Amino acid sequence: MLVLVAPGQGAQTPGFLTEWLDFPGVRGALEAWSDAAGLDLIRYGTEADAEEIRDTAVAQPLLVAAGLASAALLFDDPAELPQKVGAIAGHSVGEFTAASLAGVLPHEEALRLVRTRGLGMAEAAAVTETGMAALLGGDPAVTVAHLEKLGLTPANINGAGQIVAAGTKEQLAALEADKPEGVRKVVALKVAGAFHTHHMAPAVDTLAKAAEALAPGDPKVRCVSNKDGRTVDGGAEVLERLVGQVANPVRWDLCMETFKELGVTALIEVCPGGTLTGLAKRALPGVKTLALKSPADLDAARELIAEHA
Repeated sequence: MLVLVAPGQGAQTPGFLTEWLDFPGVRGALEAWSDAAGLDLIRYGTEADAEEIRDTAVAQPLLVAAGLASAALLFDDPAELPQKVGAIAGHSVGEFTAASLAGVLPHEEALRLVRTRGLGMAEAAAVTETGMAALLGGDPAVTVAHLEKLGLTPANINGAGQIVAAGTKEQLAALEADKPEGVRKVVALKVAGAFHTHHMAPAVDTLAKAAEALAPGDPKVRCVSNKDGRTVDGGAEVLERLVGQVANPVRWDLCMETFKELGVTALIEVCPGGTLTGLAKRALPGVKTLALKSPADLDAARELIAEHA
């Protein structure tokens, strides 16, 4: 059983879209999505430096566009995706990519909505100086209790020994000075704020208003929600969860548990892949994984689809 996953913010790197533009249809799609988002995605994906694409309002639509474009090249016909993919999921903003690939939102609508999300989250992040840090190792229960003692939120519980803490700069500094027992390392993340925490509540309101005008379709592929790892069958509920997850923790550990229960045998991470396949290698032993980092990975990905679809 094949699972398709989409990465979240932080996966982007300067120039990562350049090679993908050589494929038929990609440039035209990115131009259409740029119009929808009001953002020159081609320039940001090919010419912009690391600081420019770190901007939350830029990074989020850029990642969704990259995921949609690379996923389209996995199949001769987009209609094949629902027939060959057993489940789909995304980490944080990657859930927008997954929902659009599953048919919940047309790609242009997804890009408009995610641009609204990015702008709203950037505005919320500007209110207080906040950030995020990854904790490697340790017992999850001990780590979560320690974070809560420091006033931090376990914003991403990723499984495979990784939890991401989020909060104010002062709280993160206290964490650096007082690591939970068993945690080997605390790594500051290159993000603009404390995503998936109460600090993002204003962005939820903004996104909810934008979502009111949409008419989501029911997913054509089993969608696994990063809120709780549950599969969601209705388009309206998928959209509701996309709105709410902005200020709530990402439970990628539970998504991977669901993949296991569903009988996953192979997992492909769309561009810019790497992060989620790394977690899967540790948490899902025996499952074949492949990250779409560049077009050079397409042939191997298609072979994996042929074997496991």
